[in-house]
Amino acid sequence: MSRPFSLSATLMATLIALPAAAADIMVMDPYARAASPSAKAGAAFMTLHNTGDTDDRLVAAQTDAAQRVELHTHIETGDGIMQMTEIKGGIPLPAGEMHKMVRGGDHVMLMGLTGPLEQGADITVTLIFEEAGAVVVTIPVDNARKPQAGAHGGHGH
Repeated sequence: MSRPFSLSATLMATLIALPAAAADIMVMDPYARAASPSAKAGAAFMTLHNTGDTDDRLVAAQTDAAQRVELHTHIETGDGIMQMTEIKGGIPLPAGEMHKMVRGGDHVMLMGLTGPLEQGADITVTLIFEEAGAVVVTIPVDNARKPQAGAHGGHGH
């Protein structure tokens, strides 16, 4: 292997291994899942990190993997039941802060899946931020992943 090609290959491999980032937004540990191979909906989870000095807000998401994409959370209805609902106005991401999108909390809801979310596959999701703009993220499908301890109800502010 020639030296220039070796350096280029090493650089590309390094870039592929890094978390997705645009401007001052980093997207870490993303994964998506569906309840079953025939599910009509799925969800994506990740940690967002605003490394900059300016507050930002996740306002939308888009993907070809679903007919409709919304930012969702779970709220308690007062009778001990958790209900999933759309987040109006987006998810604030203050400067220097992280926000965990987890099962039982905030997440990217994928409705009207255009195909099954198969274990080991990847989907491409574009996250839209007020300040940073579009951040394209390749998200692996991991239907076997178990929720982390303490993930329920945690919004990771």
